[in-house]
Amino acid sequence: MSSVAVRYLGHSAFSIEHEATKLLIDPFLTGNPKAAVSAADVEADVILVTHGHADHFGDAAEIASRTGAPIAAVVEIAGELTDHLGPEHPIFDPNLGGTVNFDWGWAQWVPAWHTSTTPSGVVNTPAGIVLNIAGKTIYHLGDTALFSDLALPGQRHSIDLAMIPIGGHYTMDRHDAVRAAALIGAPQVVPIHYNTFPAIETDAAAFAEAVAAETSAIATILDPGESLTL
Repeated sequence: MSSVAVRYLGHSAFSIEHEATKLLIDPFLTGNPKAAVSAADVEADVILVTHGHADHFGDAAEIASRTGAPIAAVVEIAGELTDHLGPEHPIFDPNLGGTVNFDWGWAQWVPAWHTSTTPSGVVNTPAGIVLNIAGKTIYHLGDTALFSDLALPGQRHSIDLAMIPIGGHYTMDRHDAVRAAALIGAPQVVPIHYNTFPAIETDAAAFAEAVAAETSAIATILDPGESLTL
């Protein structure tokens, strides 16, 4: 089984690469003070969006228009993207519980406790995304509070990596994020959605120490631009 490279682009954005396939998740790059790349330089074969807030929806439409990459997002966001990009652009519109199959694997949209409206005002349901590529299963929680159903994806799949928000204020804080790591049961977690803006400043090292002390997981802190390999 060949490896999967997971690159943190800052805030909640990731590039995931396996062989010639490159996925983008929540590509908030323009206006992101911690972005590792510019929207004009990033490439993608598929773009996955957890919800419509500007710091997640980000540059998805612009990158898709430039690269031709399909986008997958919950149905209300998908409808807005179709209006923007045109009916000929490949857009997938799952709702919570829905799975989209690709030639590289699959992605499923699962519940997240949050709110969401796109920059243009379209109300949509927030989600996390569980995806499988090259036999590796990755759970991007999106924006969420702590809730017990975070344990459910791990009851169906063996989660290899979880991307967990820790910044507080708009999502769970680093203390609740430790509980989330325990519920999910992945051997490795990466903190996201922190230190981008003053409201979400927190101590990622303290989070990593608590994860090591209180769960069976290891927390890997990635600076924007850094990668890990699964």
